[in-house]
Amino acid sequence: MTRPVYKIRPSVYWRIGEHECWFADMAAQGLFLKKMGIHFARFEKGEPRRMKYRIYVTEKKKIPAEQIEIYAESGWNFLTSYGNFHVFSSPEELNAPELHPDPAEQAYLLRGLDKKLAWNAIGVIVCLVLIIGMMASIWFLDGTPAFAMVEGAAIQQMILMLFIAYTAYHSLRAAFSIRTLRKKLAEGKPIDHRAPWKKKHRTHTTAAFLFTVLAGASAVIPFMQLVKMDTKTLPETSLDLPIVRLAEVEQNPDLVRSEIVYMSDNVDWGNRYSYKWSPLAPVQYETDESGQVPGKLWDDKSGEYSPAIHTQFYKLTFENMADELVSDLIKRYKYENTQDEYRKKNHPDLDLLVVHVEKDKKEVFASRGNVVMYVRYHGDAELGTVIEKVVEKTRLLPD
Repeated sequence: MTRPVYKIRPSVYWRIGEHECWFADMAAQGLFLKKMGIHFARFEKGEPRRMKYRIYVTEKKKIPAEQIEIYAESGWNFLTSYGNFHVFSSPEELNAPELHPDPAEQAYLLRGLDKKLAWNAIGVIVCLVLIIGMMASIWFLDGTPAFAMVEGAAIQQMILMLFIAYTAYHSLRAAFSIRTLRKKLAEGKPIDHRAPWKKKHRTHTTAAFLFTVLAGASAVIPFMQLVKMDTKTLPETSLDLPIVRLAEVEQNPDLVRSEIVYMSDNVDWGNRYSYKWSPLAPVQYETDESGQVPGKLWDDKSGEYSPAIHTQFYKLTFENMADELVSDLIKRYKYENTQDEYRKKNHPDLDLLVVHVEKDKKEVFASRGNVVMYVRYHGDAELGTVIEKVVEKTRLLPD
């Protein structure tokens, strides 16, 4: 028993003449068609032989047995079907008569497929419009597309959009190609059974490989994010992580940790650190930390002094995304504040530094190379202290 050989199909299914030519070229190399799949065809090895192949199209996916017998009597052997397409072969020396001597008759047989492909194209285009609308809402509804990409939520949707766009493109090509073919057949022009296929085969193979990789990525990325993400209670001792600690800013030996307000999954969410992963930001940390100084009051005497700090750290895959991410973080956290309240400052160790001060709240947005940090601090420490700690943390991970 000969071992089967699998080949990627040269082009999409509606190119009848290209498939017929491909089958004949394979037979000349000793590979004879046995089965057609969605993307691959199965061949069996044998002695090279000159063969003719013809594809018969029906409105239904199954071809009647009596029709197969009629064609067999004329010298055409039924091989396989794929969808509404049925493949017959005949040795060239047999000189069997054409399955469709009248092109107009063949045009009539394609009417069902023409209608089906038109509706398929309309359906896929509707799906594409819907997913583009969904992507637009994710990217632009809150005006933070860079943040959405870095967080990773939008990447899978973008891959899905590209895949559906590719499918829509092929659906449109199928609909127009079959309609054009029907028109030519109705005019009496027969199908070119030796239509060249090699150039389009290379293009199709490359495109199929790229979209296979994209489809794989769309499945792997969410799994990777799920595996790599975690949240833990922030220990009171220092961690060797690129996060700004409350004690480093306060520099007060009387500072103690606040009482637990919300505990879930064994995590103190008032004092926690989370790490995440995405293709565009493989290193991400987010922390919250709160404390209090017994016996000390806020300056306005509103209660016991209870400073807090929030840090977000991103190490980006592409350095040129840093400025856009800083801009998006400002938009995300400015709330009711105006853009004018966020001021750029120069710092010799930072590429970009934007600060915002409001009463006891100090916010620092900074980038250095491919590192971006956002720190929001509530307390009476100086803004300069927060900035210097940010600078220090941006140096912990090499570019």
